[in-house]
Amino acid sequence: MDTVESARAIMLSAVHPIGSEPVPLHMAANRILADSLFAARDQPPFRSSAMDGYAVRSADLARGQLSVVGEAAAGGAYLTALKEGEAVRIFTGAPVPAGADAVIAQERVRRVGAEVFVDESVLPGKNVRESAIDFAAGRLLIDAGAQLRSGDIALIAAAGIGSVNVGRTPRIALLATGSEIAVPGHAAGPYQIYDSVTFGLGAMIGSWGGLPMRLAASRDDTAAVSSAIGDVIGSADLLVIVGGASVGDYDIVKQALATLGLNISVSKVAVRPGGPTWFGTVGRTPVLGLPGNPAAAFVCAALFLRPLIGALLAGSVSVDCVSAMLDGPVARSGEREVYLRARVRIGDDARLTVRPFDNQDTSLVTIFASANALIRRPAGSASAQSGALVEVLLLDCR
Repeated sequence: MDTVESARAIMLSAVHPIGSEPVPLHMAANRILADSLFAARDQPPFRSSAMDGYAVRSADLARGQLSVVGEAAAGGAYLTALKEGEAVRIFTGAPVPAGADAVIAQERVRRVGAEVFVDESVLPGKNVRESAIDFAAGRLLIDAGAQLRSGDIALIAAAGIGSVNVGRTPRIALLATGSEIAVPGHAAGPYQIYDSVTFGLGAMIGSWGGLPMRLAASRDDTAAVSSAIGDVIGSADLLVIVGGASVGDYDIVKQALATLGLNISVSKVAVRPGGPTWFGTVGRTPVLGLPGNPAAAFVCAALFLRPLIGALLAGSVSVDCVSAMLDGPVARSGEREVYLRARVRIGDDARLTVRPFDNQDTSLVTIFASANALIRRPAGSASAQSGALVEVLLLDCR
């Protein structure tokens, strides 16, 4: 069996970015940037006032009285250079006139008609925002591969960029296998269970930047499985099949895909839960097989499906852990890498604290729905008690 790390490397080597598309800026949130962005001009492109007040020559303030010769508001400018003994009424964001080197706040002066009276001094540069203090022309704003968050969108807009190239949304086909599977919202037979896995995976895929395409669940029959996926081979960017990959008499997924030319590169992974996870290709379509038990499928989606989507988008493919203090015991891991559903919180000492759920049964959807983290226990790890530092993979926090 492959380790988690080696299996992920093999999977990622078979997946390549699927191209980009231009989108208007208001539609770019959470998309993956395809091309690095650079500033075309300084921001701000002029010296501006940081507050309402009077633009002055700081050396003139010792006179105690200045003549107001004009006004500068945001979006406009006073175009004549300031002369000795002059001041310009100015508002926040307005260009500072040539010759002025400071702005004195309006509440620090007394105005009578066209004269202002000042009884204090200010240093040059006071309340003046120099041009390019935010960013200069030519500066790298955002690297390609970044997922665009709200702050990124604001930064791009500040640079005057109205549209960006982003990774095309990958189409991820989802197929649940098993004669016991029923569709939520429809009547289930007495010995059927509802399909929670592909619905949960679909939500994950959407949050990770993909477009989930749910296929009708297939019964445990070779011809039915082949028929269910025949139409998406070549059209989907990635096919995810849930269940049917263990060693039981009705685990026939690989057998069904063999008729379509399946080439397996990862047959099993040394991980718990999720050992039956596998990966291969049918033609040019990558195929990820996940276990049928919900928690096992969701854990392995975090470990493998998320980075695969990142690779398709030319974005991040790393699976990074943080350290947290254990709140509750964990058993030794054995020969496989182990991921325990857990709940992370910020402790009284401002450090992350993580508590594993007592029941780690992989069929329990309630446990995974309550988890916001996975405790990673490397293969061969000894048992650990409360207070020990452990590695934690953060899930989508709620």
